[in-house]
Amino acid sequence: MKPLSDKLNRRSFLKVSALAGGGMILSFNWLGGCKPKELETLGMPKEWFKLNGYIKIGENGLVTILSPNPEGGQNVKTSMPMIVAEELDADWKNVVVEQAPLDTDNFTRQFIGGSQAIRIGWKALRTAGATARHLLVQAAAQTWNVPAEEITTEPGFLIHQSSSKKAHFGEMASLAATMTIPEEVPLKEISQFRIVGNSQKNVETKNIITGKPLFGIDYKKPGMVYAMIIHPPAHGMKLKSFDDSAARAMPGILDIFQIKSHQDEYERTFFDTTSFTDLVAIVGSSTWEVMNAKKAVQVEWEDFSTYEEKRDWGQRMEQRTIPGGLESREEQMQKMAEAAKKPRTARKDGNPEAAFTGAAKVIERTYRGPFLAHNCMEPMNFFAHVQGDRVDCAGPLQKPELTEQALSTRLGIPVENIEIAMTRLGGGYGRRSYAHWLIEAAVISQKVNAPVKLTYTREDDMTGGIYRPMYQATYRAALDQDNQLIGFHVNAGGLVEPPLYADRFPAGAVENYLAEDWTVVSNITVGSFRAPRSNFIAAAEQSFLDEVAEVADKDPLAFRLELLQKAKEKPEGERNDYDPERFAKVLELLKAKSNWGQATAGISRGVSAYFCHNSYAAQVVDLKVEGGQVQVEKVTQVVDCGLVVNPDAAQNLCEGAVVDGIGTALFGELNFEKGVPDRKNFDQYRMIRMKEAPKQIETYFVENKLDPTGLGEPAYPPVFAALANALYQATGKRLYDQPFASQLSS
Repeated sequence: MKPLSDKLNRRSFLKVSALAGGGMILSFNWLGGCKPKELETLGMPKEWFKLNGYIKIGENGLVTILSPNPEGGQNVKTSMPMIVAEELDADWKNVVVEQAPLDTDNFTRQFIGGSQAIRIGWKALRTAGATARHLLVQAAAQTWNVPAEEITTEPGFLIHQSSSKKAHFGEMASLAATMTIPEEVPLKEISQFRIVGNSQKNVETKNIITGKPLFGIDYKKPGMVYAMIIHPPAHGMKLKSFDDSAARAMPGILDIFQIKSHQDEYERTFFDTTSFTDLVAIVGSSTWEVMNAKKAVQVEWEDFSTYEEKRDWGQRMEQRTIPGGLESREEQMQKMAEAAKKPRTARKDGNPEAAFTGAAKVIERTYRGPFLAHNCMEPMNFFAHVQGDRVDCAGPLQKPELTEQALSTRLGIPVENIEIAMTRLGGGYGRRSYAHWLIEAAVISQKVNAPVKLTYTREDDMTGGIYRPMYQATYRAALDQDNQLIGFHVNAGGLVEPPLYADRFPAGAVENYLAEDWTVVSNITVGSFRAPRSNFIAAAEQSFLDEVAEVADKDPLAFRLELLQKAKEKPEGERNDYDPERFAKVLELLKAKSNWGQATAGISRGVSAYFCHNSYAAQVVDLKVEGGQVQVEKVTQVVDCGLVVNPDAAQNLCEGAVVDGIGTALFGELNFEKGVPDRKNFDQYRMIRMKEAPKQIETYFVENKLDPTGLGEPAYPPVFAALANALYQATGKRLYDQPFASQLSS
């Protein structure tokens, strides 16, 4: 075993306390403590402590671990407790997992986003389990009057070999709670792992397949009323007036009124994005009655004027201009073209101007991506009950601790008086990071003085903003007479953020390199979308590299390996944020597993590779096109995300990313005409269908002993380009604009 080398404030990081009736509870600062609750489980202590993250050991040896982060299908509710249980040396079949509530006092990153939950929690979760194990060993040593060094553990048990003494964890739990917490704890070597690295079934599988009420949409409370909102039909408009006389006369309607989700002077933070703050709220006895009354409310809208919005990004303050006007796609594209002429230099290596001037060949291509809607399967919803200076909420959201701060400001209620229970998310992908509907539900509850369940219709969600931005990127490559890449230039931007990552591949692999970006202001609200920015720029970059390889008369996979070899041997610049050796190993394994270079009759192939969220992913797509219809026969993918905690879950994540990426690349699109989204529901917004999913997906992970990195997002961006490159091989047509399907039939 190895000791934890970091110097930690042990009493703020870890604390131990005895449980009533015997047992031990271990909490740690970033997964800290809350209030007691009752548990009716035979053999378990009757007094429990609700904590954001803890290990609880009952007198019968049962272990309960609370999973701190929201669960949205990425399986952290299984994977995070696995890490704790591993170092504890618990018997996994005797582990109970529960979802932790929100506790902003003791936890600083209790959210889904950036594929960072396992990466950031890795050391702390291991330390929590290892500390509990250490204390149990000390308790056994004192009880048996033997040296602690002679005591070993096997799943769920403490053993002293020479005296043949053996006890399950529960027998030592109460005494262990009184032991001194060590400054350092030994952590297992990876070779000793029994749980981590071996597939464990999702702890919620039975509840999911039997239809248990896990999701926010299932949440109910006695006396609860139901609410919906009406927002402007176009971005660039605001509420002027409304006539609710007809709607008020309809069955089950309790009240109709105007609400304001954020006050005008509110200084927004990173995830306080919302398109519309002035809304009409309808409250009634059932969702159906409210939905019908909503249609009967007559609302008058008006255009808003340009205004300034303050935003706190954590490290900097920003005064952002929100322009008035009703925007349309053609106007937006024209503004993007103009902005691209006046970019900001993000990185410059060598002398790219001279490289392009003296080049034997110059290739230039422009790529575009439309706005995209998230379209989570579960509609946006939240429960809120405001009672005086106390708020109780429940529902699905990705950033509860950040939303809680905004809610406190809006209601004028201290954060410590707000409780948010996290339900399972029926899809997130960034959409539930911006939980303004929670604030809306709370404002409505405060107004009607009752518990409220707010639900969005699909149309409310799809027309309400927080889209994947509209992007554009122009790439240029300079080749010398020997077809060597001597210059590389990318100019990328979007509404209202650029997709550029200036220090990623092929930065560092080309001597003369220029990266530029730009933005266009807009009143269309945008936000995180699975693998933000990477989801577009990877498609553009990897499609372009494929075309450069063709012009250079090189195999596209070999061309990428050639560039990575240059980045390894003689890297350009000092800010390259990828490891070329790890990147190359992914491509080399992909080459072997996909049998790259071996042609199959009737099958066209494309390759792509990308680094994001601290992980590396590469894919080969095999497909055929018949009558304008695309059938993906097989996708082979290789991922390096460090140590894989739960292989089955990891494979599921990567397979889901492939299916999602192919569907979005082929069909995903949302545009605007005078501020109005042109797609409002699934009858217009095309999603991938079962028959269009790949017939086969093979996923391989690079085996190493490095700490885990991101996995929910890295496999998503590269598949866009692998698909585009395979479609080129099948049709002879390069695809520069998403979505691809409409271009194949034209």
